[in-house]
Amino acid sequence: MSDNPLLDITVDPPFDRTRPEHVRPAIDALIARARARIDALCALEGPRTFENTLRALDESTRELEWAMSVIGHLEAVMNEPALRDAYNEIQPKVSEFYSKIPLDDRLWTAVSDYAKSDEAKALTGAEKRFLEKTLDGFRRQGAELPPEGKKRLAEIAARLSELTTRFSQNVLDSHAGFDLVIADEARLAGLPPSALAMAKESARAKGLSGFRFTLQAPSYLAVLTYADDAALRETLWRAYNTSATREPFDNQPLLGEILSLRKEQARLLGFADFSDYVLADRMAKSGATAARFVADLHQRTIPYFERERRALQDFRHEIEGPEAPSLSPWDIAYYAEKMRLARYAFDEEMLRPYFEANAVVRGMFEVIERVYGVSVRNREGVSLYHRDVEAYSIFDSASGERELCRFTIDLYPRENKRDGAWMSGVLSSLPSEGPQVGLFCANVTPASAERPSLLTFREVETLFHEFGHLLHHALSTVAIRGMVGTRVAWDFVELPSQIHENWCWQRDALDLFARHFATGERMPDDLFAKMKRARTFREATAQMRQLSFATVDLELHRVYDPDKHGSVVAFAREVMGRFSATPLPEDYAMIASFNHLFADPVGYAAGYYSYKWAEVLDADAFTRFEREGIFNRATGEAFRSWVLAKGDSEDPADLFRGFMGRDATVDALLARIGLVDAPSN
Repeated sequence: MSDNPLLDITVDPPFDRTRPEHVRPAIDALIARARARIDALCALEGPRTFENTLRALDESTRELEWAMSVIGHLEAVMNEPALRDAYNEIQPKVSEFYSKIPLDDRLWTAVSDYAKSDEAKALTGAEKRFLEKTLDGFRRQGAELPPEGKKRLAEIAARLSELTTRFSQNVLDSHAGFDLVIADEARLAGLPPSALAMAKESARAKGLSGFRFTLQAPSYLAVLTYADDAALRETLWRAYNTSATREPFDNQPLLGEILSLRKEQARLLGFADFSDYVLADRMAKSGATAARFVADLHQRTIPYFERERRALQDFRHEIEGPEAPSLSPWDIAYYAEKMRLARYAFDEEMLRPYFEANAVVRGMFEVIERVYGVSVRNREGVSLYHRDVEAYSIFDSASGERELCRFTIDLYPRENKRDGAWMSGVLSSLPSEGPQVGLFCANVTPASAERPSLLTFREVETLFHEFGHLLHHALSTVAIRGMVGTRVAWDFVELPSQIHENWCWQRDALDLFARHFATGERMPDDLFAKMKRARTFREATAQMRQLSFATVDLELHRVYDPDKHGSVVAFAREVMGRFSATPLPEDYAMIASFNHLFADPVGYAAGYYSYKWAEVLDADAFTRFEREGIFNRATGEAFRSWVLAKGDSEDPADLFRGFMGRDATVDALLARIGLVDAPSN
């Protein structure tokens, strides 16, 4: 197996050399290696130390984690049947192996014995925190359960891994299985040239004539936002919101079993429900706290949301007459965009010519270089898995040529690539070792035969967001692998990503990259002013949408009872209907394709509120940059040292206080999105 590229860690992941036939033998071998290391740790004679116990445990699975990152990434971005079969074969094995680690009595004894030692009692800082979190993690994963409880917990973990992998693949296949080809261009009235070019290119790539639309975000959202044909909007909206509800890709039967297993897992471990289990080691600490946080924001948002809802319906009457029908869900984005144009003389398509993808990426790098004192360089000649992928390195300017991180960017949609945007830390390195290794992916508007890739403003924000996650990984200085980078509480992990979106709204930052793709001219002042004035347009509606996701997540994991509430889809539809500006159709089933909640044994399950929680943190933290200068190196260094560098080595609330000098408040968020003075009803 010496030619198997998955057996030995490399700082350039072998994405281009990994084949489906490598997967099973490599993972079998790496599980065996990890198990042998754990056996040796348990059998150790003599005094227990941090190095021979906690450090040894932390390092025991390093190669396995790296290989699974490589395989998992390929399964997400270059999905094909043989690789999927191999991935599905190893997932239960890997899940079972990890679930058994905290259930190993010998290992629990070793860690417990070390915790009683004089050395352990004298630990400080990150090492003390790591010991405490390790002990808590063992308990939370069943170390103190009786044998039958441990056995059942391992079974649950394996089954959840299988079900959630199938859920994700069903969403991918359901989305890939839908397309709509329109021959008559007249039906596409209202769509901007960028959307028409993209649809024409999509049809051409399939050997078709006309215009092809898919459920990939750039295609789907363009129709919902601009197409004058309401029937066309409805077709795409219904297809998207009933994804993965029909055989052979029906996720509905999986939802109830996933929720049931999560509840059983939590109760086996002594928690009232899955939210309490998941949140015990996060900033919120409990499901009740998270629910109160979401409910408070909901109450603050309702008056503004109701005003926006009425205003949009009134706008339709204004332009179509008093007999115009009530809005349907597929009408909201369309009329909102028309209203924004009417009220602010601003259409987001006006921005697109100023956001050529390569220029945005280069500008994003320059922003980060100025803020944090790093440099980002392209890596030529690196073998990659697709022509769209690019490789880069981050260097520390202060220390000359010290390479901090190698990473790749995969920006554009493909039919065998997962939807959405995400970052992955492929390899976590210690300060004494080589660079970190990571990647981030998106699905932004691709180039067409007529134009380069021109992004929407939201797509620009998405790139800054994911690069923020990457920086959290890249700039880590933590000396314990299990605490490096993004391995933090999930209601804190979005702070480093979301805060970077703020630079997209700053003139000095935009001037680094927002230039017309054909003329090179900077974004005109009047267009920037329009963009800023429109920033809070329908922000209450956008916030209500996020709160609907957070609420349905918490209610599914705290309240839902199949005997009382029936199907998961119907329950979720009722919950989300409370937040919707229009009634939801009876077949609305967005929950069946909600990867954040169901594509991972944990993922964002019971934790979707984290986006809003971290948004409170990021809005507040950015006020310091606004006061001291968005490119102020001292401020950037403070954020780098207090937040980006520290990983999970300190309590996240302490890290925020270290940067801001106080606890966070919700005021900056409410001001940023325009919810400052309650409107009259």
